[in-house]
Amino acid sequence: MAAITAADVNKLRTMTGAGMMDCKKALTEADGDFEAARDILRKQGQKIADKRADNETSEGFVAVAVSEDGTAGKLVALACETESVAKVASFRELVQRILDAAVRTNATSQEELLATKEEDGLTIQEHITDLMGKIGEKLNLTYATLTAEKVASYIHSDSKKGVLVGLKNVGGADTAAVGRDVAMQIVAMKPVAVDKDGVDASITEREIEIGKEQARAEGKPEAMLEKIAQGKLNKFYKENTLLNQEFVKDNSLTIAQLLDKTSKGMTVTDFKRVAIGA
Repeated sequence: MAAITAADVNKLRTMTGAGMMDCKKALTEADGDFEAARDILRKQGQKIADKRADNETSEGFVAVAVSEDGTAGKLVALACETESVAKVASFRELVQRILDAAVRTNATSQEELLATKEEDGLTIQEHITDLMGKIGEKLNLTYATLTAEKVASYIHSDSKKGVLVGLKNVGGADTAAVGRDVAMQIVAMKPVAVDKDGVDASITEREIEIGKEQARAEGKPEAMLEKIAQGKLNKFYKENTLLNQEFVKDNSLTIAQLLDKTSKGMTVTDFKRVAIGA
């Protein structure tokens, strides 16, 4: 069996970022083979991932990048189990690595991003698994991407909520302020869709049934239930679809009116809202 020196342990620690004792144990098990030791450490991360698969990840960090021309945005959210881990340098560095990879490759899906290989030969998924082995917590990635005539972004002060919002018909308007306002609205008010046409049919059906049941419980005539339910559905649209919501900074305007006031015909094409632990 090869003799494992302190220099060997330190070398593996520099290569992997793992703890001294974990590195020594891996080198001993691998009989001094550094590549085999790295594989052992990686498997350790996978074991932790499997063991903690059901654990809640309510802490973490969100990062966003918008292209120089403002037409594309990428958002990554890496969730962990505890607030202390979310503040660790290696955790924040991994978030930035993932965002950089998303921008560099223009990944169109989370699966594509996770499969992206870095210069060290490891995929993004393997880097996440490696960090799980080092910190002993479950990590969970969420990725969102958006393209539009103009993309605005916002990250909430807790760094756990982020938004990308796509605008069209911006004309010559400076969209920085209004884009940020709309993105903040999305974080705060959690709209389910841009407008009523974007609401999933199952949600619409559920709201109609709830409206009917409420009216029936109030003793309304059976013949009136559909009309009453439709009225309640319209209220749901007003409160839960972005363009119809009242602007939180000025409730005399809807978001649609705010955008049109900024630039005639300006509207939202799509948005992505990501929240860790909410």
